[in-house]
Amino acid sequence: MELMDVIKARRSVRKYQDKPVEREKINECLEAARLAPSACNSQPWHYIVIDDPKVKEAFCKEAFSGVYAMTKFAEAAPVLVAAVSDRGSFTSRIGNFFRRTEFYLVDQGISGEHFVLRARDLGLGTCWIGWLNSDKAEKFFKLPKGKKIEHLIALGYPAEDPAPRPREAFEHIVSYNEYK
Repeated sequence: MELMDVIKARRSVRKYQDKPVEREKINECLEAARLAPSACNSQPWHYIVIDDPKVKEAFCKEAFSGVYAMTKFAEAAPVLVAAVSDRGSFTSRIGNFFRRTEFYLVDQGISGEHFVLRARDLGLGTCWIGWLNSDKAEKFFKLPKGKKIEHLIALGYPAEDPAPRPREAFEHIVSYNEYK
């Protein structure tokens, strides 16, 4: 696919075929994520691939418990990918302080978007999940202090083809040389 075709075709998929995702395809998505740019080249990410059904089931019981139960649809995805962050390099943390911007979160977003676009290009569906019990998810993986699961990406072969969501008109989101 051409890049704009991939971008236009990418959707949040919440229903997946009962079919495993090949590790080669998962690794291609991870390689796309790895190549993402980051502030001061800090690369503040680590991805935990959860593709063992028993591990995934136990993880989902923790991550989607209580008020987070509305995200249980992700249990049906053959793969969940946990995006673990740290606060970035010393120089990027200085930038965070002065700009009042958490650049490591911007970097996570860029890396995650590389992942989901490559997945779409490979015929896979994804859903970016931010509604999870991060504390329980982090304890599940015994993450060291300073590491946090920022989001999950559900991954699998889609069992649905969601319609495009409405988008703002181009002229409502763009202005040149002044804010309108």
